[in-house]
Amino acid sequence: MDKIFIPAKSPEEWKSFLADSDSHWAKGHSAKALAYCWQEANDFPRSVKEAFKKSSINIFKSIELLLAFPEYKVSLPGSPRSSQNDIFILARGNDQLISIAVEGKVAEDFGQPIAKWKQQKDEKTNKEERLNFL
Repeated sequence: MDKIFIPAKSPEEWKSFLADSDSHWAKGHSAKALAYCWQEANDFPRSVKEAFKKSSINIFKSIELLLAFPEYKVSLPGSPRSSQNDIFILARGNDQLISIAVEGKVAEDFGQPIAKWKQQKDEKTNKEERLNFL
């Protein structure tokens, strides 16, 4: 897993971080929509800020984005490949660090219900181990 992150100067630079840029970098897909939304805001997008302000969780009232990492890979036990978050956020609120993993959706769904996912055979993934870890 890479440990060095290069700052993006434009939304188009986010494309290079995708696992499959040919299928994921298209209008109506979350990767491209999130890149433009977050890069142009250079902060939390307005809708996210509003959701935090409306939250009853006090730490979110003063949240400040420190760093955002597009297509952040996370190693999970039970699978040979890492999971990839759309954006990993390191933020601060009430003088505490906050980590946030963003999974955005535009026209895509979030996948199968867990019960159905667990039933499907996959020789490369130990689904029970992965789910138990999460």
